[in-house]
Amino acid sequence: EATSYFGPESGTTASGVHALIVEVDPETMKVEVKKYVVVHDCGKVINPLILDGQIHGGVAQGLGNAFYEQLHFDENGQLLNASFMDYLLPTALDVPRMEIGHVETLSPLNPLGIKGAGEAGAIPAAPVFVQAVENALGDDAPEILEIPLSPNRLFELVFGE
Repeated sequence: EATSYFGPESGTTASGVHALIVEVDPETMKVEVKKYVVVHDCGKVINPLILDGQIHGGVAQGLGNAFYEQLHFDENGQLLNASFMDYLLPTALDVPRMEIGHVETLSPLNPLGIKGAGEAGAIPAAPVFVQAVENALGDDAPEILEIPLSPNRLFELVFGE
């Protein structure tokens, strides 16, 4: 038995936090985002507009994962929603307004002090949406273990129907 870890000497790791407040309509189970805040540390910020765009795009991807995107197959395993006509994605109108903050902790592992930013929005977004929905539903909320979380699915989880 052997154990090995990949840890390149020049590799960097970014960090950050997402915070979200949502309301869930008790009749329709529609989720409304009230506030979304992201604070990200990618080291030295080279271009703030591009960085903000990467975070916005990642949150849009996470929103799609949390509430929209799902593959549907027939009984023979044939994919039924293989085109963008049939595959549900969030639009610009679905993506919430965000407050974005940047912390610049320089990386000592490269001359520019930069870290990654490409996954800044995408990785934490879906879990934070699900946790915010659980929190909004209160102490008796069911534990949500699967996404996407459509209003129909949320209704089934909450009311068992």
